[in-house]
Amino acid sequence: MSQIRILIVEDDPFIAMDIEYAVMDKLGEDAELIIVGSVEEARRAIGSPVSCALLDIDVVGGKTFDVAKSLLSKGTPIAFVSGATPGDVPDALRQVRFLRKPFSTREIASFVSRALKAS
Repeated sequence: MSQIRILIVEDDPFIAMDIEYAVMDKLGEDAELIIVGSVEEARRAIGSPVSCALLDIDVVGGKTFDVAKSLLSKGTPIAFVSGATPGDVPDALRQVRFLRKPFSTREIASFVSRALKAS
């Protein structure tokens, strides 16, 4: 199992593949990607440590804000990757990096790279 574990929470399979491609293009086989499409799956996934996370805001089962808060409390770097607006994010999470859809794969790779260097 890789020591680099990246959580991707995205319920659109095509967007999830785009994010996966951006991360794999940057890290290759050096990372384990955990790709889930619901809040419940995300909650289970964060039971084990992750190096960083890319979270869509609106997924199956609701919003990922509680997942984001839990990850931040553990010191895990996160970014929202969403079609929502930064104004939709609660005040307590406004410091989180926000990548607006449509995103560029370069933005995803850049966030992951910086997050891994910081951890």
